[in-house]
Amino acid sequence: MGTSPITLGAILSFFFVFLQLASALKFDLVATSGGGNNERCIRNFVSKDQLVVITATVGGSKGDGQKVNIHIKDSMGNDHGRPKDVVGETRQLFTSPADTAFDVCFENQLVGHNSIANPSRPIELDVDIGADARDWNSIQSQEKLKPVETDLRRIEEMVADIVTEMEYLRAREQRLRDTNESTNERVKWFAFGTMGMLVGLGAWQVVYLRAYFRSKHLI
Repeated sequence: MGTSPITLGAILSFFFVFLQLASALKFDLVATSGGGNNERCIRNFVSKDQLVVITATVGGSKGDGQKVNIHIKDSMGNDHGRPKDVVGETRQLFTSPADTAFDVCFENQLVGHNSIANPSRPIELDVDIGADARDWNSIQSQEKLKPVETDLRRIEEMVADIVTEMEYLRAREQRLRDTNESTNERVKWFAFGTMGMLVGLGAWQVVYLRAYFRSKHLI
């Protein structure tokens, strides 16, 4: 007996709602005054040529003496956005130039008088990568897909992203294993060389001392 489209659609909808809830990150960002770097960063990893959509929802309102700035950067030194004085929802997107890590950094500056002790702003961050970052409503409308077909298409691309990630991890593990084996080989020969040098040094000391004692007629 097959699964009905309604049941399958309900299962897929629950699955995607669960993923969205699991991927959202919420925290309070305390305002700080003075100079210095007071950024709070969240790091993620992305493969080359993958689309990344970053959605940040900042609570509060302008004029409350706080100023939240966002800085999106990767480990290669590229900047992907610097929204200033963010309130409400803001969205930034970029395509990764390489396999790299990227940081989404938040900074809350105290720019005015605030009667509240330890003022802070609530932050909600959602990062979508690859298949999750695509506009599936637009794809469904353009290609005239049924909701279940759209969900299956999305799952297919998500699985493809997972397979790509697994291939990357497998290649990285292979490189690390090769490096480990090469290091072990070098350490082994270094140990053999050290032992040979110590044995040679000990033999030289014995020969030298015997010659010294004979010259003094001690043996």
